[in-house]
Amino acid sequence: MNRAKLNNQNFLLREHAEQQFAEELAELAKADQRQRPPNWNLSPWAVTTYLLGGTLENGFVVSPKYIGDRRLIEIAVATLTTDRALLLMGVPGTAKSWVSEHLAAAISGDSTLLIQGTAGTSEESIRYGWNYARLLADGPSMEALVASPLMVAMEAGKIARVEELTRIPADVQDTLITILSEKMLPIPELGDEVQAIKGFNIIATANNRDKGVNDLSSALKRRFNTVVLPLPKTIDEEVSIVQQRVASLGRALELPVQAPALTEVRRVVTIFRELRSGISDDGKTKLKSPSSTLSTAEAISVVNSGLALAAHFGDGHLSAKDIASGLVGAVVKDPIQDTLVWNEYLETVVKERKDWTDLYRACRDVGS
Repeated sequence: MNRAKLNNQNFLLREHAEQQFAEELAELAKADQRQRPPNWNLSPWAVTTYLLGGTLENGFVVSPKYIGDRRLIEIAVATLTTDRALLLMGVPGTAKSWVSEHLAAAISGDSTLLIQGTAGTSEESIRYGWNYARLLADGPSMEALVASPLMVAMEAGKIARVEELTRIPADVQDTLITILSEKMLPIPELGDEVQAIKGFNIIATANNRDKGVNDLSSALKRRFNTVVLPLPKTIDEEVSIVQQRVASLGRALELPVQAPALTEVRRVVTIFRELRSGISDDGKTKLKSPSSTLSTAEAISVVNSGLALAAHFGDGHLSAKDIASGLVGAVVKDPIQDTLVWNEYLETVVKERKDWTDLYRACRDVGS
């Protein structure tokens, strides 16, 4: 298969946000008469509408990408209009990367200028590297320099994204200080620099549970405005998120299956919320929480895995049997501690719910 065909969007397993929602972004751009910051594709109002959804004056419906507190998104968007960078924090599965991608897509039309933070992320990954063949042949020059995604964003006036900032070693994190304060990236080898074009900014994400791994220095913290993305407040909100993302993933994966019944999605979400909070939905039974995070993202994965089983090894309808294995796999990360927690939950909560008998038996069959 040639490269041109591989690049056809019909063959992509996962499109970038600006590809998947190109029509919505185009319609918003046409309807958007509000003031746009320099080099922004949309106004702050339109960016917020793109994230949260809404109906335009011409009747076009923009789908919600984030279901949650509107004010948090407004603060995030407003931050990016200033000279401060944005840090999205939260526990795993609170849509930090998802929001980051869609903000970059709406503002810059490009969500791909991404640095993935790991323990092995180096200064070169943030600043720039070198084409060593050219460097050895011709010496240091701009032609021999390999720009990082951050440097590209500075030169183009776009949004750069840094995933898992607190996983990056502290001394490498501090490479960002000069960039964020001076809006400039020095190139001492050439006696030169790259100055950021208007529109440039950074969206970083960090996991609350990584606190203490590589804490941000106070100097770096001051250059970010932090927005904490919470877990969904209500069960209805979380069910809506799961349904929406499962439907989107199902279309992308072309699963030949019926849409999951609301009752099955609600059962998965209820289990996750009860085990996270340590108390049953009716408030009568205190529960032990497992070591797993049981995030909304994991609930989506459980339902999606169940759909795949139903599609390829069942009758196309999601059943308790289809979601049971995914549930056990999501909850039981520690084979000893989490198994005890899960078995106790099955016996004290799931077994007592008359309309959950099928799920109780299915989960017991998986564990046996």
